[in-house]
Amino acid sequence: MFDNICKFLAENFRDDLVTWLLGNPVKLTELKPTELSNEPIRADSLILLQSEDLVLHTEFQTDADETMPFRMLDYRVRVYRRYPQKEMRQVVIYLRPTNSDLVQQNSFRLSKTYHEFEVIRLWEMPTEKFLQYQGLLPFAVLSQTNEPKIVLSRVAQAIEEITDRNIKSNLTAASAILANLVISEDIIKGILRSDIMQESAIYQEIYHSGELKGELKGRLETQVEIALNLLKKGLTINEIVEITGLSLNLVERLTQNNQN
Repeated sequence: MFDNICKFLAENFRDDLVTWLLGNPVKLTELKPTELSNEPIRADSLILLQSEDLVLHTEFQTDADETMPFRMLDYRVRVYRRYPQKEMRQVVIYLRPTNSDLVQQNSFRLSKTYHEFEVIRLWEMPTEKFLQYQGLLPFAVLSQTNEPKIVLSRVAQAIEEITDRNIKSNLTAASAILANLVISEDIIKGILRSDIMQESAIYQEIYHSGELKGELKGRLETQVEIALNLLKKGLTINEIVEITGLSLNLVERLTQNNQN
């Protein structure tokens, strides 16, 4: 779900993505995976863009993936077979903070075969970079910050200034969905306008599929379990709210139930 939201942003705000990754606004057109091979190719979070001299390959990943290094080599070889004269930039963008060593891997080695690619861990990236471009606004809350709620408020303010209603609704929806990786749903609803969000076709598609509901339910259950453990350790209600991102009202109810 989160990978697909990123793919939606990359497809609809292509120039912003390219400027961020390449450092300048190079005009690139879409390269479809089917053009590379008749063999199956995973395309759910895969973005391939091309110009006359360059192919930009971007992969969005919510979590670590041990198959990623080989997949990057595989895509590189496929592109070379089809366009041997073109340079290729490959970037894996990880969304959710993790201590896994897998998100540090930027190469594949097999005997004498060696291939390198680029890796971006969003939680290590400066927040201001994502606030400069409309299409990158939803990523800002996942950037290097100890105050994701404040960053989301800045994102909401920037979106509110957008006059195009369709762009506004899509960016609001994308920001809300990605923010669920680091902030609780009730806090997000208090910052982003739900009326605008629900106008977005991508939000309706994901929400009504049940995928978003399931993801949120699982994340809430994990946060509640953490909160209960923190209560047992004697942390205050305000400390638990800060650590878990749960609402004050919910933590107070958990405290009352824990005392009964």
